[in-house]
Amino acid sequence: MYYCGPGFGNQIYNSIFKLEFTRHTKIIAFADDLTILTKRQSISEAENYMNLELRKISDWAQRNKIIFKENKSKVMLMSRRKRKEKKEVEIYLNIKILEKGKKIIYLGIIFGNKVTFRNHVNYVEEKCSKLIFTLFGIGNIDMGLKNTALKTI
Repeated sequence: MYYCGPGFGNQIYNSIFKLEFTRHTKIIAFADDLTILTKRQSISEAENYMNLELRKISDWAQRNKIIFKENKSKVMLMSRRKRKEKKEVEIYLNIKILEKGKKIIYLGIIFGNKVTFRNHVNYVEEKCSKLIFTLFGIGNIDMGLKNTALKTI
């Protein structure tokens, strides 16, 4: 593994975009996060393509002495359609099956497997409720902040 400054590290990491992926695959990178998306008609076809693409990325990582930790990597099948075929996928990284999830947090946004933002909305709603109750407690008439201070907050 290389230990280098961010500029040199970015040059190496950016070379992943020069790999030849199938036209059904998109990769998105932000800082040290990498997201790989593939879209196919059937689940088994998507599974095959994703394993093919991850093999390319694993080979690239090995050549560049970069390690992708499979225990920090997750896979999620996203679809709005009800499917009759198997819904379990086996996606491999470093010869290990990746953990499957029903939701994934990427850059602070929670994505659900039904391609809705219900999980994220629920999370933000819960966070706001906690904040409101905290402010309510601070605004206690006897010992808390005055109305003008609460309005400012």
